[in-house]
Amino acid sequence: MVDFFKQFHPILQALIGSSYTFGLTALGAASVFAFKSLNKKIMDAMFGFSAGIMLAASFWSLLLPSVRLASEIGSNAKWLIPACGFLIGGVFLRLIDRILPHLHPGMQSEDHPEGIKTHWRKTTLLVLAITLHNIPEGLAIGIAFCAAGFGVEGATLAGAIALAIGIGIQDFPEGFSVAVPLRKLGQPLTKSFICGALSGIVEPIFAVIGAAAVMASKSLLPYALSFSAGAMIFVVIEEVLPEAESNGNQDIATAGAMVGFVLMMILDIAFS
Repeated sequence: MVDFFKQFHPILQALIGSSYTFGLTALGAASVFAFKSLNKKIMDAMFGFSAGIMLAASFWSLLLPSVRLASEIGSNAKWLIPACGFLIGGVFLRLIDRILPHLHPGMQSEDHPEGIKTHWRKTTLLVLAITLHNIPEGLAIGIAFCAAGFGVEGATLAGAIALAIGIGIQDFPEGFSVAVPLRKLGQPLTKSFICGALSGIVEPIFAVIGAAAVMASKSLLPYALSFSAGAMIFVVIEEVLPEAESNGNQDIATAGAMVGFVLMMILDIAFS
């Protein structure tokens, strides 16, 4: 697999890797053709699993390479750059969260959408909720492939591939979590699938944007790595974990998060 990716430019590598994650989002959405609903305990375990993967990816694939790269600049930079990038990433996602209208799958009422007030339909708001999750994931994939292309210590092509694999695994339940609620709202099967699949289309888009921005200037790389880590951590803490625990299944969600974290850690270490 590594040899296959080596023949491409890092931006194209990012597009291929993020297209895989988009494909798994679509595959998850396609499950709506087989299942009308899913047990809440299973769904909460899947959300916890997604949170664990995102947490592990944020550290092993993003923050750690950022620290190593920043340490080459100076002794103070090795903590200052990752810290600043991390916090800016969180602020960036907070702004999008405040602006972008969205409604999480666990919410039952249209009276409580997040973001600016809008008259958009509930179906649109549900899709946008998962779309918000996928923005930092796409950025992370694009930046990881660029870091490998620049030969950053601890950032290998195999590691970038592992990151894409890990994010793809957790994208499967996200696609399902959009399609099934839409089906329960009375939407046709095909429309439920298409909306669930399209919630992941932002990953290839932002993967290419992130990769292109970093390729334009290597000096941005340590900031970009920590930025995408901060954005992902914000999503996990503010969105994913609360959803996983909203039905009182904290133990199941926590177990899922632990398994997801370990799986992503193994992938990153084994492939690096």
